[in-house]
Amino acid sequence: MATRHRLPAVYPYRLFAEAGGLLAYGDDLADNFGRAASYVDRILKGTKPNELPVQAPVKFELVINMKTAKALGLDVPVHLQKIAEEIIE
Repeated sequence: MATRHRLPAVYPYRLFAEAGGLLAYGDDLADNFGRAASYVDRILKGTKPNELPVQAPVKFELVINMKTAKALGLDVPVHLQKIAEEIIE
């Protein structure tokens, strides 16, 4: 819908940018799932879930779809491109 109305949009996960969204900035799901494995291990070894601390995401990623930016007639600042984990051409 954003593309149809030529609106730039920011999405929470990389798959949206890979599917044609302009920009994605959010936590790295693969990292979250990897860290969850240590919790499963601890629970299986007898730790009660209510004894485990709550974890917040620690790794975030920025993905920019330059094809979409070009289609929308947007110039993405160079400094933003430099800090992106991935640029989709």
